[in-house]
This record gives sequence, structure tokens and C-alpha cells, in this order.
Amino acid sequence: HQQILLGVLVLQVILSVITFWPRQVSSGTGEPLFPNMTVDDVVSLKITDNLGEAIALRKVEGAWVLPEAGNFPAKTMVITPVIESLIALDATTLVARTEANHKQLEVAADAFQRRLDFETADGKAHTVFLGSAPRYTATHFRVDGQVETYLTTELSSWELYTRVTSWIDTSYISIDQATITGAVLENAHGTFVFVKDGENWTLADLAEDETIAPGKTNPIVRNASSLTLAEPLGTTEDPAYGMDAPGAVVTLETEDGETHVLTIGAQNTEDTTYAAKSSDSPYYVSIAEYLVKAMVENKREDFLDLPVTPTPEATPAP
Repeated sequence: HQQILLGVLVLQVILSVITFWPRQVSSGTGEPLFPNMTVDDVVSLKITDNLGEAIALRKVEGAWVLPEAGNFPAKTMVITPVIESLIALDATTLVARTEANHKQLEVAADAFQRRLDFETADGKAHTVFLGSAPRYTATHFRVDGQVETYLTTELSSWELYTRVTSWIDTSYISIDQATITGAVLENAHGTFVFVKDGENWTLADLAEDETIAPGKTNPIVRNASSLTLAEPLGTTEDPAYGMDAPGAVVTLETEDGETHVLTIGAQNTEDTTYAAKSSDSPYYVSIAEYLVKAMVENKREDFLDLPVTPTPEATPAP
């Protein structure tokens, strides 16, 4: 009797493995899953990762932008290959036929590595789930509304980041330092006028008994003229950006007579970035703390090479 029960149990295990274990099925049709669709047909793309983070991209007047950041420009050269791979998906390599395999292959509606939602110009919406990777060059995927799971070498989850900086040019300010003729920093500790002294920047009111610290002055001008953003915030000012009472304002004058103003606003207590706005751009952005902290916090003595005060020797105990 026990042997019979054991045999039944073994049979059940075998049947379960046969039913649920993913395998390549040789009956894939090879047909494209998005026939007759072209890159130009796709007008929006949203990528959601397995942690719930998402990035939304949209085509406006022929150019890709971030609609949630005031249509900040996105890099078409990065987006186009993704769309080409997406619409090239086909039914060549069929892995599983049933819904029971979706979670195991990570292509379920509530369990996936990446969810790709895209829309075409005719208003039709499509969704593709990218799942696990049985090998480095292949990824499981499923088209929403279909139960079949396929394998593709066109797309992989690790290539589809939800970080904004993966899809944009992060250069926010780019001024040739060789053309800068003067710089002024204003913060809570005063107004500091910088003038060029050879290859370094020094204080205009430097006293004879003072020595400048180029390692402290040069970065102010360098960062104000060549600044990368952490995230675009849009074109609309928010009171939370603190632009009414900025932490610092840096004004650069160039040899062509142009004036470039960088305003540093409030610090975000969650990620420590600072809100910023350049007069050369319509966009407010967030900037990494290390790039602008000195602009906000430095006092006059922070720009000087101060003599080291010797530590007094300890008096011997009696």
C-alpha cells in the first residue's frame, strides 16, 4: 500500500515538472509580433522596472522628450535602437504556452523585470513584459494579452534603465573657461569677486599678507562653467526650489561681453541635491551636492591658504 502511494506521489511530481517547467517548444511560428510597425509609428515609451521605478518618454514634434520634466530633450540616438529591437520581436523561439509559467519566467503582469508600454500614432497601446534571462544574450518576454512566452536576443532588462540620466544629455552648462574674464560669487557670507591670475583665479581684494588657495577658487569657476545635472525638474518654478532666497549666485563674464548667471536654490533633504537654474537654460534642474556645496557654504577664509596654527605642547603633569 505504501509503495502504491509512493508511486502516485512520484507520478504527481513528474506531471508537475512536465506541466510547469519552461522549455523551448519547436513550434514557434517565427512571425513578427508587431507586423508592419515602424520606428516612426511609435510616439511614446514607458519603462517600468521590478522595483516600481519608471521613466516616461514621448515624441513631440518629431523629437523625443521627458514629458514629466517640462519636455526636457531626450537622446533620440539612445531611444531609437530600443524601439527598433522592440518592434522586431517575433515568435521564433517559443518557451512556454501556459499562464502557469508567467511568474516563474518573470513575465507576469505583477512579476516582471521590465514592463514596456508603448503607443503608436494611431492611438493603439501595446505592452511587453521582459523577464528572466536563461543566458547572457537571451531574455524571456511576453506580449500582454497573449499567454505564450518567447525568447529574444533583441532586448535585455539590464539595458533598460529607469534612471533619467540614461536617456538625456546631462551637460547643463558648458562655457569655455578660456573665454571667462571675471566671476562673482554671492552667498550668505558675502560677495566674492574673482579675477584671473595666470592659470588661477584669485580674490580681487586679496591683501598683501594673504595667499590665495587655487584649489578652492578654481573649482568655483570651473563648476559654474561646466555643470552636469542630476535630474531635470521642468520649466516651471516651484517654491520648494528656493529661488526667492537662493543659497548662492555665480555670475560669469565672458570675453564676448555675455553674462551667465547660475542660481543655486534650496537643498533637497531626501537626496541632498540642490535645485539650480542657469540663465542659459529654460530648465530648472537638480545638481549633486559636491558640485555646488562650496558655492553655498564657503566664507572668505575658505579661499585663502591660511598658516597652520601649531598645536601647543602639553604641559607635563607634576
